[in-house]
Amino acid sequence: MKKTAIFDLDGTLLYTLEDLTDSTNYALQKFNYQPCTISQVRSYVGNGVYKLIERALPEGDKNSDFQKCLEVFKNHYKENMYNKTCPFEGVLDMLSELKKRNINVAVVSNKFDAAVKELCSKYFANLVDIAVGESPNVRKKPAPDSVFAVMEHFKTKPIDCVYIGDSEVDIETAKNAGIDCISVNWGYKDTEFLIKNNAQTIVSSCDELLKQILKQH
Repeated sequence: MKKTAIFDLDGTLLYTLEDLTDSTNYALQKFNYQPCTISQVRSYVGNGVYKLIERALPEGDKNSDFQKCLEVFKNHYKENMYNKTCPFEGVLDMLSELKKRNINVAVVSNKFDAAVKELCSKYFANLVDIAVGESPNVRKKPAPDSVFAVMEHFKTKPIDCVYIGDSEVDIETAKNAGIDCISVNWGYKDTEFLIKNNAQTIVSSCDELLKQILKQH
């Protein structure tokens, strides 16, 4: 059994795609650009909001409206990130069971830090011990910095940790941190994609995920 479970947020614990799409399109339309489909936004997420807007805008971060569009997105999302967002089925029960077994629970995300902490506080209350998001002091995933910060916080060894996420970024993050990885296929990347990107273990439900965390070592 692992002592520390480190989770990605968007697409792993929380369904956030519609709110991200709405805020992306609000920003794009404010500067007279075509809105994105929800499928497009699904393919753009995973590397933080800078990359999301870069991928959504024509010419990316070379676009003269890029910084303004990014700021509009951030401000809109802060005010609207609870509209359609919710935990995936079984997540709350799974986290509760981990806490009952005295397993450390952390969230590491490329979403900006204030939003990560606020979302975890709202939806997971006492079920998450520490939440780390994007900030100027920490390199984004797949750099392992945020995972190392969690390991230092808990004074835990790599062999006692497992990383759980829904994307290739999460697989790379776990590899770079030297810890095991479990991939979930209910998020923003499907099983075929995860297999192509070297997923070690893939689960389809929170019950399966719990069993994997409890048996891994």
